[in-house]
Amino acid sequence: MRHTSIPFALCLAAAVAPAQQARSTQPMHAPEFAAPTQVEADGVPVRTENPGYACPCWADVDGDGRADLVVGQFAGGKMKWYRNLGKGKLGKGQWIEVDGKVAEVPGVW
Repeated sequence: MRHTSIPFALCLAAAVAPAQQARSTQPMHAPEFAAPTQVEADGVPVRTENPGYACPCWADVDGDGRADLVVGQFAGGKMKWYRNLGKGKLGKGQWIEVDGKVAEVPGVW
């Protein structure tokens, strides 16, 4: 099984509340994004199965109040999650399971 590394762009952008925006006479500027960085989990790059289509998202999978990284795997419709350990660190990936079996989301292909 081949794997493909996926880069994630990490960024911070300032937001202006609509009420403040309406009062502001300063022109709005486009957000500035940081350069893409390779996300690592347990010291290794987060990888996906070919052909990719990873569709990463953040969700609190374990209910600890921190958003964990969830990455879909196109082949087989599986999802792997990486526990958010805090301070920018992610734990080793593990498949999302239901009743002790790796969950699969059927595709449309």
